[in-house]
Amino acid sequence: MTREGDGKTALVTGASSGIGKAFAELLAEKGYGLILTARRRERLDALAADLGRRHGIATQVVVADLAEPDASARIVAALAGARVDFLVNNAGYGVPGSYTNVPWGDHQTFMQVMVMAVCDLSYRLLPGMVERGWGRIINIASVAGMVPAPAGHTLYGASKAFLIRFSEALSAENAPHGVHVTAVCPGFTYSEFHDVLGTRDKMNRMPRMLWLDAPTVARQGYEAVMNGDSVVVNGRIYRMLIWLNGVLPRRLARWVSGSAGRRYRKT
Repeated sequence: MTREGDGKTALVTGASSGIGKAFAELLAEKGYGLILTARRRERLDALAADLGRRHGIATQVVVADLAEPDASARIVAALAGARVDFLVNNAGYGVPGSYTNVPWGDHQTFMQVMVMAVCDLSYRLLPGMVERGWGRIINIASVAGMVPAPAGHTLYGASKAFLIRFSEALSAENAPHGVHVTAVCPGFTYSEFHDVLGTRDKMNRMPRMLWLDAPTVARQGYEAVMNGDSVVVNGRIYRMLIWLNGVLPRRLARWVSGSAGRRYRKT
């Protein structure tokens, strides 16, 4: 049976866990060959071996830290000319604390991973997609990029808002060439994100209705990019919240966001 990914290759960043891993599993099921990149080789090797065996696909592991400015160049060089048809820019994390209480170097590293690496990889791989007349790019953004930002994690919402606008522009530029670009905007999603931040206890007190699961986020993101949608908000509850944010007075929307931030964020 022919699968829609047969003969195509996908590159997934931050593939060792969470939404990145869910995308890798979904793409493998659909027949895409996989190039998996993250910092943890042991996890990547195990995932690549498992998906290759179960789905009969070619896999490659490229260990890289996107905090390093030359990481994107080294990833592309490691591909040795292999084509990439589908790019998932997923790698990311959060930096808790108020803006001036965080060392500037930490902010620089954060923006390198969340913004510069996304732009860099897209810049390097997009021309080949355009030349072949087919390509897909998914940028994992967030609902945080669409609502007023609360105190703390100062650059997180800003970086996600950038990804949304970046994806919209790339989509408009490249859709005529057969390349679709989508910003995937989930809300709170079960992953290691909050464990790394040290906020798991606080997040566990949140209503279960606000939580999404990574496989569902990946499936909805995949469907959106295949349909040519430049932005998708995951989860009915979050689509409703975005709508409410648009109709509420701005001052009230900021108050609601700030109240939620004080309750659940580590600032």
